[in-house]
Amino acid sequence: MTPTLVRHQSRTAAAPVAGSSERARDWAEIQERMLVPLVEAAYQRLDVGPSSRLLGLGCGSGLALLIAASRGAAVTGVDRPERAARLALARERLTPGPGRAGAPGKGAARLVSGGPADAAGPGHAPYDVITAFEPVGCAAGDTEGLVPTLTSAVGLAERGSPVVLVGWGPPERCATSGVLRVATRLTTRVNDAPRWRPSLRDDLEDVAARAGLKPDGSGRVACPFGYADLDSAIRGLLSTGAFDAAARATDQAQVEKELVEALHGHVRRDGTVWMPNVFRYLIARTP
Repeated sequence: MTPTLVRHQSRTAAAPVAGSSERARDWAEIQERMLVPLVEAAYQRLDVGPSSRLLGLGCGSGLALLIAASRGAAVTGVDRPERAARLALARERLTPGPGRAGAPGKGAARLVSGGPADAAGPGHAPYDVITAFEPVGCAAGDTEGLVPTLTSAVGLAERGSPVVLVGWGPPERCATSGVLRVATRLTTRVNDAPRWRPSLRDDLEDVAARAGLKPDGSGRVACPFGYADLDSAIRGLLSTGAFDAAARATDQAQVEKELVEALHGHVRRDGTVWMPNVFRYLIARTP
């Protein structure tokens, strides 16, 4: 499964705000699929299937969970309350309802608002796969929230269970790195804004060590960001939340103007936007 060039409606004068249902739908319809090759590579390596009980951390709108469920796995996804709009889309995809059969798998999918501890409960067997598919290693401090989340999740898993961590590849192999620098340039006067930094070779190993996990293999996967047009590219990138601080520091129009300029070199003759990227995954094991 490869990224698909998706057309989307034109931007409006009032762009979707962070946490809104429109922003969440932009994520689900445009941006989320860009990491599908990475998700499938990790599942293939771990042989995720009918015997798997998978816990997805930061599950967003649930595409990675849906892929696991299609392989027969029983899936549970958790995400932060402030991303309730994404979680609502995950429920549409994965849970039964009027006119919906629910996720294909051996059991009903569970979607939980909160942290890993909220996914625990009597009658739930320990998980044997944990995933964290939100890439780290792009902004200073972007691993800080992941470590305690992983530490909490470890207690819900069987001993020796694999944990999948994901990060950006080397900047020279990630065309999107230059676009992400726009956010830093526009937030130089905002002290608490995340700052872009080049990904480091041992980012994922450092996270694993701090969470008490033991590395057990890694891999790299090409995940190009492909968009049907410039408008779709901007909506997709904005849906990540990476530019929210920049919009607060300046304004939405300025952010979009800077993005158009940064994307200029990635627009092809047919109007599509194409940015080659490489992402890395680490398999670690619970103690």
